[in-house]
Amino acid sequence: MTISGFGVHTAMWAMEWNREAAEYAIPEAVRHDIAFLEITMLDPEGVDAAHTRALLEKHQVACVASLGLPLDRLPTNNPEGALDFLKMALDVTASIGAEAMSGVLYGGIGQRTGKRPTEAEYDATARVVEKAAAYARTKGLGFGLEAVNRYENHLLNSADQAVRLCERVGAENVFVHLDTYHMNIEEKGLANGILRAREHLKYIHLSASDRGTPGMDTIQWDEVFCALAAIDFKGGMAMESFITVPPQIADALSVWRDVAPSRDEVLTDGLSFLKMKARQYGLI
Repeated sequence: MTISGFGVHTAMWAMEWNREAAEYAIPEAVRHDIAFLEITMLDPEGVDAAHTRALLEKHQVACVASLGLPLDRLPTNNPEGALDFLKMALDVTASIGAEAMSGVLYGGIGQRTGKRPTEAEYDATARVVEKAAAYARTKGLGFGLEAVNRYENHLLNSADQAVRLCERVGAENVFVHLDTYHMNIEEKGLANGILRAREHLKYIHLSASDRGTPGMDTIQWDEVFCALAAIDFKGGMAMESFITVPPQIADALSVWRDVAPSRDEVLTDGLSFLKMKARQYGLI
């Protein structure tokens, strides 16, 4: 995966990725000098791939895709269904011209059993991830594993767990995807998570502690950027803020209030803050 520089998660403009969302968000990326978009695909089959690709190429904006698996098609409860869903989503990802698909590709947002994960669950998960990553490789796509907090999934919560699954699968196109919002909950120090993932870290969500405006929160941003500089990070840095949240995602993410006063504040103050920090630490 060659995605680098600053991107923005399309939740900034829309969670349902349709023609209207594409026509709005892609020109906005250009207006705000954003190198790439992370296109969230709640419904991969509903994406007009040709339309999205044409707009991305017209405006010269790169992209990655992201998603989580449906809860009835998980490696742990329906491995064949999970693999079929991932292959379909990877086909769409390739068709829009993305360089990678990332996110909770090993499970679902809201996947919890009320118990510690078992070795049988990890075995089942690794088998599906290995097959899906192999399929992604035939499409020339990277395959990212995002560690998320314990309230959203019980399998991969820390950088260490993501690294262990990445190494267990052992595929060159599989990478670790971290997120400062989740790390702020799960890691024993933000830098520790980044340092643990260093060999596999290709992508990071730069998310505020309340999922609002970076720089107006409690994340230790100097620690984050210092650690990224220490590992000579060259991957994608995507600002993720949930400004537009439909009911099904609000429930999964437990977002019950506005996390920022406006989209403009996040795109101006938040993105400017992150770029300033990246320049300070020699990352851009």
